[in-house]
Amino acid sequence: ARMGRTLVELHYDVISPYSWLAFEVLCRYRHIWSIDLRFRPAFLGGIMQQTGNKPPAMLPKRGEYMLKDMKRMAKYYQVPVHMSADDFQRIMGTSSLTAMRFITAVDMTNPQYLEPLSREFWMRFWSQHEDISQPENILAVARQAGLSAELSQKALEMISDPTVKDRLKETTAEAVKHGAFGMPAVVAHYDGKPHLFFGSDRLELLGSVIGEKWLGPVPS
Repeated sequence: ARMGRTLVELHYDVISPYSWLAFEVLCRYRHIWSIDLRFRPAFLGGIMQQTGNKPPAMLPKRGEYMLKDMKRMAKYYQVPVHMSADDFQRIMGTSSLTAMRFITAVDMTNPQYLEPLSREFWMRFWSQHEDISQPENILAVARQAGLSAELSQKALEMISDPTVKDRLKETTAEAVKHGAFGMPAVVAHYDGKPHLFFGSDRLELLGSVIGEKWLGPVPS
């Protein structure tokens, strides 16, 4: 982190709608707070597996609540997440592994596209309810995010590359090491130690810990 600035890492997976909320809010605060924001694409499936966590919707009452909660959060955070009851089936039937490897490959080769690319994956899955697991859909997302056909194709070929697989595993393991059991996992490196904040509704607390003022989810 630059002198006097706090390094804040966001471990996220595009299959997680709450990660999208945290992502957008941190993007808004990046120029308001004295932070260096670092995006850390990781694999939610891996975190769940390593920590024995289960998707919240596996508990029906929790699923019911999550649906209402997400509608309210989307409105409050001004992020176009559109969630319906059949999304739970959709999530269970979708693996984000290929998408997260693709995002990792782009992060390793053309990091300037990481932010628009990640946003575009969320838009496609959570706003337009379209598939993000098939190669042709992944290429469409990349095109939408401004990547050339050549760069997109190269990143797609890299998803089976051991260096990309290992990088994604490392980032995921790092999140778990910091105490993550789900996504988003926000880690602030402050006062010589890492502080983990889980979820998109703890950013106010993050501000308080690093000595920054919370101005709501859409600071003007």
